[in-house]
Amino acid sequence: MQQSESGGGAATSEVQVNEQPNALIACKVPEEAFNEQQLKEQFEALFRAFDPGTSFQFFRSFRRVRINFTDALAAAEARVKLHKSDFNGKEMRLYFAQSVHIGSPRLEPPKPEKQFLISPPASPPVGWAQSQDAMPGLNYDLLCAVSKLGPGEQYELHTGTKNTPSVIVHVCEDDSSGEDEETAEEKRERPKIIQTRRPDYVPSVNQ
Repeated sequence: MQQSESGGGAATSEVQVNEQPNALIACKVPEEAFNEQQLKEQFEALFRAFDPGTSFQFFRSFRRVRINFTDALAAAEARVKLHKSDFNGKEMRLYFAQSVHIGSPRLEPPKPEKQFLISPPASPPVGWAQSQDAMPGLNYDLLCAVSKLGPGEQYELHTGTKNTPSVIVHVCEDDSSGEDEETAEEKRERPKIIQTRRPDYVPSVNQ
């Protein structure tokens, strides 16, 4: 019974050890450790004291180093003894590297409740209903005021200020007089519409 219990305990502890990560992430590593070879070797020696087969990955842009141990127990021991320790005058922090478990080597399709994010969606989500278009907004006060104006009159919608212009609606003059000819005075009174001049074309790339 004792042997079976000890054997069962060993199996349980083995499972727990295998579940522990065998890599650490060192944060706030001094920049000198990435440039100076001697200081870099001193940094590696701190962790090789726990596991001679330790390998390192230096990420200079993030000031981080990934330390890969061959044994999860060595990684746990190094984290306990070296976390928040002083290295080259700065506090170094160590964290266990999170392992990402991928259930399948192939890319799985999204779940049905997330398929509506695809454009076009494969199918609408549960409970989705087509929304009705809102009625267009009509300004009846404006329509009433314009209908009361005669030809050539105007209606001010918005009074101008120092920073904003005024908005005025002009009613076109009635040209249904039936006369084929206009006098010279009527031609002078008729405002001339000036078209906006097109800007000169300047090619951006010399061909």
